[in-house]
Amino acid sequence: MTPTIFAQVQQIASDLFGIPAGHVTDQSSPENVEAWDSTQHLNFVLALEEKFKFQLSPEEMEQMRNIGAVVRLVENKLQQGPQ
Repeated sequence: MTPTIFAQVQQIASDLFGIPAGHVTDQSSPENVEAWDSTQHLNFVLALEEKFKFQLSPEEMEQMRNIGAVVRLVENKLQQGPQ
């Protein structure tokens, strides 16, 4: 995981879910973050798309099961370049 990507995803999650950034780890998920519900998941997707300037497919959105998976997804999307 790229620390800078992790830090950016961590900050977005912190802002959206209303928890301190230090409490957002690669294992943070809807199961252990109370505010991470289906509506906030969509807001998270939109925030990531806006921040990193890419579009996520429904399949990719489904892969976002925890912060670690989100960071890997963002890294992969950025490596692919503009679509």
